[in-house]
Amino acid sequence: MNGAEGMEKALGGHFDIVLMDIQMPVLDGLRATAALRKKGFRKPIVALTAHALAEEKDLCLHSGFDAYLSKPISRTMLVDQLADLPG
Repeated sequence: MNGAEGMEKALGGHFDIVLMDIQMPVLDGLRATAALRKKGFRKPIVALTAHALAEEKDLCLHSGFDAYLSKPISRTMLVDQLADLPG
């Protein structure tokens, strides 16, 4: 799936949360998340990335993501992060 497809699915579906990869073809996760927020999408969006730098995390959180996870992601890490999200 590419970022444009993910954005359309998020807008057209009834999802409680979106897990958004940062590096995708057509539309990257940062731009897809910005577009979702601009269109009024208010559900939690979690950034998934292979980049573990603090700057990458800050960029994601300041770009509209609600949370950030660096790959590889364990099941425990994912569940803990999701449990900490609002609503």
